[in-house]
Amino acid sequence: MHPNIQKKPLKIGITGGIGSGKTTACRIFEALGIPVYYADSRAKWLMAHHPPLREGIAQLFGPQAYLPGGELNRAHIAQMAFADKALLGQLNALVHPVVGQDAEAWQEEQQGPYTLKEAALLFESGSFRALDAVIVVTAPEPLRIQRVVSRDRVTEEQVQSRIRQQMPEQEKAARADFIIQNDGQQLLIPQVLSIHDQLLKRYDQI
Repeated sequence: MHPNIQKKPLKIGITGGIGSGKTTACRIFEALGIPVYYADSRAKWLMAHHPPLREGIAQLFGPQAYLPGGELNRAHIAQMAFADKALLGQLNALVHPVVGQDAEAWQEEQQGPYTLKEAALLFESGSFRALDAVIVVTAPEPLRIQRVVSRDRVTEEQVQSRIRQQMPEQEKAARADFIIQNDGQQLLIPQVLSIHDQLLKRYDQI
């Protein structure tokens, strides 16, 4: 490569089922100086502040989709979407393109060896195709359920319903370039450091 041409960061995705510990792993990467785009958090913000997206969501879920102050009525939307696979598909079809454009704009502003895009539906949305590699965080389902029940104050049945809406963890792991085991037995930091070192070497070879 010509020395005056600025290399662009590698685009790395990180995903895993609900309760797998994606965000915990991302915090370790951030401590190493790696920029992280949190697609799920950003999607919630865009659903509340992006006018065309708000309009589409209101048409799908009715006037109750937004609270009187303009905030997204997440409980109402989650209750309807997770009970109706077709409706969930329509919601994702609205949200994913907007998040994709937002992520690309964010990516253009980043520097360094690589960036991370954290998203629960990285494979399901098809956004993995624009990435250079994917990290999958895995954990046993009983542990994932326990984590989400404690974190979100929901029932085991509600968590199981959400898990069924996502691609099976084994299928995600089979598509992964890197796997992080977050089973409570293996330490996360050494696994993240190993992946970090491999990605730095890959960047140096560009």
